[in-house]
Amino acid sequence: MIELRQVSKGYREGDRQHRVLDRVDHDIRRGELVVMLGKSGSGKSTLLNLVSGIDLPDSGTIRVAGIDLVRLSERDRTLFRRHHIGFIFQFFNLLPTLTVRENLLLPLELKGPLSAADEQRCLDLLSAVGLSARAGSFPDRLSGGERQRVAIARALVHEPDLILADEPTGNLDVETGQEVIELLDRLTRQAGKTMLMATHSRQVVGVADRILTIEHGHLVERPVETSG
Repeated sequence: MIELRQVSKGYREGDRQHRVLDRVDHDIRRGELVVMLGKSGSGKSTLLNLVSGIDLPDSGTIRVAGIDLVRLSERDRTLFRRHHIGFIFQFFNLLPTLTVRENLLLPLELKGPLSAADEQRCLDLLSAVGLSARAGSFPDRLSGGERQRVAIARALVHEPDLILADEPTGNLDVETGQEVIELLDRLTRQAGKTMLMATHSRQVVGVADRILTIEHGHLVERPVETSG
Protein backbone atom coordinates (compact mmCIF):
# COMPACT_ATOMS: atom_id res chain seq x y z
CA MET A 1 0.00 0.00 0.00
CA ILE A 2 2.82 2.44 0.89
CA GLU A 3 6.30 2.30 -0.63
CA LEU A 4 8.96 4.75 0.54
CA ARG A 5 12.24 4.78 -1.33
CA GLN A 6 15.15 6.99 -0.24
CA VAL A 7 12.73 9.64 1.06
CA SER A 8 14.33 12.74 2.58
CA LYS A 9 12.68 15.89 3.90
CA GLY A 10 14.12 18.88 5.71
CA TYR A 11 13.24 22.41 6.77
CA ARG A 12 15.32 25.53 7.14
CA GLU A 13 15.70 26.78 10.71
CA GLY A 14 17.52 30.09 10.69
CA ASP A 15 20.86 29.58 8.99
CA ARG A 16 20.80 25.79 8.96
CA GLN A 17 18.86 23.00 7.33
CA HIS A 18 17.16 20.57 9.71
CA ARG A 19 16.69 17.14 8.10
CA VAL A 20 13.58 15.46 9.54
CA LEU A 21 13.65 12.36 7.34
CA ASP A 22 16.88 10.97 5.92
CA ARG A 23 16.74 8.50 3.02
CA VAL A 24 13.84 6.51 4.47
CA ASP A 25 13.10 3.12 2.91
CA HIS A 26 10.00 1.30 4.12
CA ASP A 27 6.93 -0.64 2.96
CA ILE A 28 3.51 -0.87 4.59
CA ARG A 29 1.41 -3.74 3.32
CA ARG A 30 -2.27 -3.61 2.43
CA GLY A 31 -4.50 -4.30 5.43
CA GLU A 32 -1.87 -3.49 8.08
CA LEU A 33 -2.41 -1.22 11.07
CA VAL A 34 0.94 0.46 11.67
CA VAL A 35 1.64 2.82 14.57
CA MET A 36 4.41 5.44 14.56
CA LEU A 37 5.48 6.37 18.07
CA GLY A 38 7.49 9.44 18.96
CA LYS A 39 7.46 12.77 20.71
CA SER A 40 6.34 16.01 19.09
CA GLY A 41 8.76 17.22 16.45
CA SER A 42 10.17 13.78 15.67
CA GLY A 43 8.80 13.79 12.11
CA LYS A 44 5.58 11.78 12.44
CA SER A 45 3.30 14.45 11.00
CA THR A 46 5.87 15.24 8.31
CA LEU A 47 5.74 11.63 7.15
CA LEU A 48 1.92 11.62 7.14
CA ASN A 49 1.92 14.80 5.05
CA LEU A 50 4.27 13.16 2.55
CA VAL A 51 2.27 9.94 2.34
CA SER A 52 -0.92 11.93 1.75
CA GLY A 53 0.68 14.10 -0.93
CA ILE A 54 0.01 17.29 1.03
CA ASP A 55 3.76 17.87 0.94
CA LEU A 56 6.50 16.57 -1.35
CA PRO A 57 9.88 15.11 -0.33
CA ASP A 58 13.16 16.86 -1.09
CA SER A 59 14.22 13.62 -2.75
CA GLY A 60 13.03 10.06 -3.10
CA THR A 61 9.90 8.24 -4.27
CA ILE A 62 6.56 7.74 -2.52
CA ARG A 63 4.01 5.31 -3.93
CA VAL A 64 0.56 4.81 -2.44
CA ALA A 65 -1.64 2.10 -3.92
CA GLY A 66 0.84 1.91 -6.78
CA ILE A 67 0.64 5.63 -7.62
CA ASP A 68 3.84 7.69 -7.60
CA LEU A 69 2.76 10.82 -5.71
CA VAL A 70 5.92 12.75 -6.56
CA ARG A 71 5.06 12.66 -10.25
CA LEU A 72 1.51 13.99 -9.77
CA SER A 73 0.55 17.65 -10.10
CA GLU A 74 -0.81 19.41 -7.02
CA ARG A 75 -4.34 19.14 -8.44
CA ASP A 76 -3.96 15.42 -9.12
CA ARG A 77 -2.60 14.84 -5.61
CA THR A 78 -5.68 16.60 -4.22
CA LEU A 79 -7.96 14.38 -6.31
CA PHE A 80 -5.99 11.32 -5.21
CA ARG A 81 -6.54 12.22 -1.54
CA ARG A 82 -10.29 12.71 -2.08
CA HIS A 83 -10.67 9.24 -3.54
CA HIS A 84 -8.07 7.12 -1.77
CA ILE A 85 -7.22 8.58 1.67
CA GLY A 86 -9.21 9.17 4.85
CA PHE A 87 -7.91 11.47 7.61
CA ILE A 88 -8.44 11.47 11.37
CA PHE A 89 -7.01 14.39 13.34
CA GLN A 90 -6.34 15.17 16.99
CA PHE A 91 -8.72 18.14 16.98
CA PHE A 92 -11.42 16.35 14.91
CA ASN A 93 -11.55 19.03 12.13
CA LEU A 94 -15.32 18.85 11.87
CA LEU A 95 -17.00 21.84 10.22
CA PRO A 96 -18.97 23.61 12.99
CA THR A 97 -21.67 24.97 10.66
CA LEU A 98 -22.56 21.49 9.36
CA THR A 99 -24.52 18.82 11.18
CA VAL A 100 -23.01 15.41 11.93
CA ARG A 101 -24.74 13.98 8.86
CA GLU A 102 -23.56 16.84 6.65
CA ASN A 103 -19.97 16.45 7.89
CA LEU A 104 -20.07 12.79 6.89
CA LEU A 105 -21.52 13.49 3.47
CA LEU A 106 -18.95 16.18 2.62
CA PRO A 107 -16.19 13.79 1.40
CA LEU A 108 -18.76 12.14 -0.86
CA GLU A 109 -20.00 15.47 -2.22
CA LEU A 110 -16.44 16.39 -3.13
CA LYS A 111 -16.31 13.32 -5.37
CA GLY A 112 -19.58 14.03 -7.18
CA PRO A 113 -23.39 14.14 -6.84
CA LEU A 114 -24.79 12.26 -3.85
CA SER A 115 -26.74 9.07 -4.39
CA ALA A 116 -29.20 7.11 -2.27
CA ALA A 117 -26.38 4.63 -1.62
CA ASP A 118 -24.23 7.48 -0.27
CA GLU A 119 -26.98 8.53 2.12
CA GLN A 120 -27.41 4.94 3.29
CA ARG A 121 -23.67 4.49 3.82
CA CYS A 122 -23.67 7.63 5.97
CA LEU A 123 -26.51 6.25 8.11
CA ASP A 124 -24.85 2.84 8.37
CA LEU A 125 -21.58 4.37 9.59
CA LEU A 126 -23.35 6.57 12.13
CA SER A 127 -24.99 3.42 13.44
CA ALA A 128 -21.61 1.64 13.54
CA VAL A 129 -20.10 4.40 15.70
CA GLY A 130 -23.21 4.58 17.92
CA LEU A 131 -24.37 8.03 16.86
CA SER A 132 -27.51 7.43 14.81
CA ALA A 133 -29.48 9.66 17.16
CA ARG A 134 -27.06 12.57 16.70
CA ALA A 135 -27.21 12.86 12.88
CA GLY A 136 -28.90 16.27 13.07
CA SER A 137 -26.67 17.64 15.86
CA PHE A 138 -23.92 20.18 15.38
CA PRO A 139 -20.37 19.33 16.51
CA ASP A 140 -20.42 21.79 19.43
CA ARG A 141 -23.22 19.76 21.00
CA LEU A 142 -21.08 16.60 21.09
CA SER A 143 -18.49 15.40 23.60
CA GLY A 144 -14.88 15.00 22.52
CA GLY A 145 -15.30 11.24 22.21
CA GLU A 146 -18.44 11.65 20.12
CA ARG A 147 -16.72 14.13 17.80
CA GLN A 148 -13.83 11.73 17.27
CA ARG A 149 -16.28 8.94 16.47
CA VAL A 150 -17.85 11.22 13.85
CA ALA A 151 -14.35 11.89 12.50
CA ILE A 152 -13.73 8.13 12.21
CA ALA A 153 -16.99 7.66 10.31
CA ARG A 154 -16.12 10.58 8.03
CA ALA A 155 -12.69 9.07 7.30
CA LEU A 156 -14.32 5.81 6.20
CA VAL A 157 -17.42 7.08 4.39
CA HIS A 158 -15.84 7.43 0.93
CA GLU A 159 -14.26 3.96 1.21
CA PRO A 160 -10.61 5.02 0.94
CA ASP A 161 -7.72 2.60 0.51
CA LEU A 162 -5.69 4.20 3.30
CA ILE A 163 -6.53 5.78 6.67
CA LEU A 164 -4.05 8.30 8.13
CA ALA A 165 -4.53 9.16 11.81
CA ASP A 166 -2.54 11.98 13.45
CA GLU A 167 -2.72 11.81 17.27
CA PRO A 168 -6.36 10.58 17.20
CA THR A 169 -6.52 10.27 21.01
CA GLY A 170 -4.40 13.33 21.84
CA ASN A 171 -7.39 15.47 22.80
CA LEU A 172 -9.22 12.78 24.80
CA ASP A 173 -8.99 11.39 28.32
CA VAL A 174 -7.44 7.94 28.71
CA GLU A 175 -10.71 5.99 28.99
CA THR A 176 -12.37 7.74 26.03
CA GLY A 177 -9.17 7.44 24.04
CA GLN A 178 -9.10 3.69 24.58
CA GLU A 179 -12.72 3.39 23.43
CA VAL A 180 -11.92 5.38 20.29
CA ILE A 181 -8.85 3.24 19.51
CA GLU A 182 -10.85 0.02 19.89
CA LEU A 183 -13.59 1.40 17.62
CA LEU A 184 -11.08 2.55 15.03
CA ASP A 185 -9.33 -0.82 15.09
CA ARG A 186 -12.61 -2.72 14.69
CA LEU A 187 -14.02 -0.60 11.87
CA THR A 188 -10.84 -0.37 9.81
CA ARG A 189 -10.18 -4.10 10.08
CA GLN A 190 -13.78 -4.97 9.22
CA ALA A 191 -13.46 -2.84 6.09
CA GLY A 192 -10.04 -4.31 5.24
CA LYS A 193 -8.37 -0.89 5.27
CA THR A 194 -4.73 0.01 5.77
CA MET A 195 -4.01 2.48 8.56
CA LEU A 196 -0.93 4.48 9.48
CA MET A 197 -1.30 6.17 12.86
CA ALA A 198 1.07 8.73 14.38
CA THR A 199 0.95 9.17 18.13
CA HIS A 200 3.02 9.79 21.25
CA SER A 201 0.61 7.66 23.30
CA ARG A 202 1.56 4.05 24.03
CA GLN A 203 -2.04 3.06 24.79
CA VAL A 204 -2.51 2.31 21.06
CA VAL A 205 0.28 -0.25 20.71
CA GLY A 206 -2.01 -3.14 21.66
CA VAL A 207 -3.92 -2.86 18.38
CA ALA A 208 -0.87 -2.43 16.13
CA ASP A 209 0.41 -5.01 13.67
CA ARG A 210 3.74 -3.18 13.58
CA ILE A 211 5.30 -0.32 15.53
CA LEU A 212 7.72 2.21 14.08
CA THR A 213 9.71 5.06 15.60
CA ILE A 214 11.54 7.89 13.86
CA GLU A 215 15.09 8.14 15.15
CA HIS A 216 17.65 10.53 13.69
CA GLY A 217 15.62 10.77 10.50
CA HIS A 218 15.21 7.02 10.02
CA LEU A 219 12.21 4.73 10.45
CA VAL A 220 13.03 1.99 12.96
CA GLU A 221 10.75 -0.98 13.57
CA ARG A 222 10.16 -2.08 17.15
CA PRO A 223 8.89 -5.45 18.39
CA VAL A 224 5.18 -5.17 19.21
CA GLU A 225 5.41 -7.34 22.32
CA THR A 226 8.02 -5.12 24.01
CA SER A 227 6.86 -1.66 22.95
CA GLY A 228 4.51 -1.08 25.87
